[in-house]
Amino acid sequence: LRCRQHSASCRELAVRAPRLRLRALSAATSAAWLAAYGLFLLCENSMVLSAAIFITLIGLIVYLHFVKVDQESLLIIGSLGIQVTSCYASGKESTTFIEMSQVKDVVINEAIHMQKVIYYLCILIRDPQDPQGVSEVVPLFQSSKPRLDCLMEVYKSCQEILEQRETALQSS
Repeated sequence: LRCRQHSASCRELAVRAPRLRLRALSAATSAAWLAAYGLFLLCENSMVLSAAIFITLIGLIVYLHFVKVDQESLLIIGSLGIQVTSCYASGKESTTFIEMSQVKDVVINEAIHMQKVIYYLCILIRDPQDPQGVSEVVPLFQSSKPRLDCLMEVYKSCQEILEQRETALQSS
């Protein structure tokens, strides 16, 4: 977790995802190419080997560009909103912005997955028809899956800025 405080009401929190596992990637590539070589030996058609290499390379490019996230960051500005950015292994960035007027709260939620309790941070979006209701839940840091202690730090930072905003709105 990397935290940068730009001002009292502006913080940037970034979480790095686990590095690309070359051993697992090499094993999957080798298995695919060995299967293609075995198929080549059976049918003696060189197109099988060419197709295996081509499909593996295309699969790797798709994985690096659309799936493997290197870093996720959360920029919270009390007067504007929350910006969520995901940086992929290929260099592609995906950004989402949520206006502060839409944000009801930021919470840590828990879920049970495969006999294990996992914690995740999410933004509760205010329902336009019912100011007390929630219309949407936006999960954060889905790819990096930080530990609970990191989530607690992000949560505390977000709550400080949300409280500052609430007190500023109530005083004016």
